[in-house]
Amino acid sequence: MNVKPITSDDDHKAALVQIEALWGARSGTPDGDHLDVLIALIEAYESRRWSFVRIGDPVDIIRSHMDANGYGRADLTRLFGSNSRVTEILNRKRPLTLAMIQKLNRDWGIPADLLVQPYEIAVA
Repeated sequence: MNVKPITSDDDHKAALVQIEALWGARSGTPDGDHLDVLIALIEAYESRRWSFVRIGDPVDIIRSHMDANGYGRADLTRLFGSNSRVTEILNRKRPLTLAMIQKLNRDWGIPADLLVQPYEIAVA
């Protein structure tokens, strides 16, 4: 059994290919054990990599992604262009625009379908 940690999206893809090849292996056999180990590694990687997927609305997803990846407000400001715009978004006083969603998807890898969800905007 040749198993290594999954630390990148390329490792993840390679492990998925291995799982496909091992799918249906009987439990308790070397192939079955290999399959079980790969599944556990993939679940751990996906949990770390895409933890934001389970969290509420688009603003919560952005905040979670920032926390998980060590991004600060300055990083978000570089994407959106102004600190006041970031404040409005994070305080839910302004909705995300299509351009913002595209930047978050392209530059930070946040799935766009998570960012287009409707969410409440605070009324002043």
